[in-house]
Amino acid sequence: MSTVDAPSFALVTGAQVQQVLHGREPEIADLVEAVYRLHGAGDSVNPPSYFLRFPDRPSSRIIALPASLGGPLRVDGLKWVSSFPENIGSGLPRASAVLILNDPDTGYPFACLESSVISATRTASSAALAAARLSAGRVRPARVGFIGTGLIARYLHTHLTGTGWEFEETGVHDLSAESAAGFRGYLERSGAPGKVTVHDSAESLVRASDLVVFATVAGTPHVHDPSWFGHHPLVLHVSLRDLAPEILLASANFVDDVEHCLKAETSPHLAERLTGNRDFIDGTLDDVLSGRVTVPTDRTVVFSPFGLGVLDLAVGRYVHDELARRGELHVVDGFFNELRRYG
Repeated sequence: MSTVDAPSFALVTGAQVQQVLHGREPEIADLVEAVYRLHGAGDSVNPPSYFLRFPDRPSSRIIALPASLGGPLRVDGLKWVSSFPENIGSGLPRASAVLILNDPDTGYPFACLESSVISATRTASSAALAAARLSAGRVRPARVGFIGTGLIARYLHTHLTGTGWEFEETGVHDLSAESAAGFRGYLERSGAPGKVTVHDSAESLVRASDLVVFATVAGTPHVHDPSWFGHHPLVLHVSLRDLAPEILLASANFVDDVEHCLKAETSPHLAERLTGNRDFIDGTLDDVLSGRVTVPTDRTVVFSPFGLGVLDLAVGRYVHDELARRGELHVVDGFFNELRRYG
């Protein structure tokens, strides 16, 4: 019988994750595109997410995203991410997360990473990638608008500008005036060119933007009028539940994964219920990347990404491997104790 080295286990802090990922937006964009292509080719396992809900806390949830990624990025694992909107009232971010990475040969977990930054990074990077690919062939958006101004909006702006986007104007709208002001302050400190405008309504922002980003905590649609989108913007519907089905049915719709996105009361799920079919889905982002579908230039285009666990695995593996290369992994000595089968 062959022997193997005793498995090791590392803890990766949020500070380490941020330090590794800072300024790496182009590299992460390439990584995310590679993952989408692997997923589209069937070289992944990405089962449905599991939602843990609480009868006494109906607005809160914790989600388990198990996944396995093949190809050169080979790794298994699980993201465990919570969404507690009431945190915002006490100054804490809404979401927190950890990511477990497992060795695909032994099954042993080899790292636990703080994952709120990983989750925000993969979400922002995939949306920025979608913005680039879905806007090809149309006039490149020059006016961006953010509805919802939390962590995801900030990361998405960073990944847009970090991959070459420049905007003449950036619009901001949030139900919280304090949050809108805070995001405006971030935009001004970031040094990004262009004017920053705070809008007092979602309608005003949508009508003034060529690229619209929804990054809210909305649980049900709050945007119902298709006429707001008469100028046919590109919409990054990151928060998934903002748009009424009528808006999707008047648009070209792209998702990251059809089966994942059409559930859990997302706007595409509601549109499927309303119509009884999925004909309103024009394709996946991988379809666009691979040239299997053409993105229309004369309609509103909506990208609704459910968020794939394989993306978290890839970004987490990237962080882990970079820290290992630098010799900066915090390995927990003796984490695994019972390693002899018969004692």
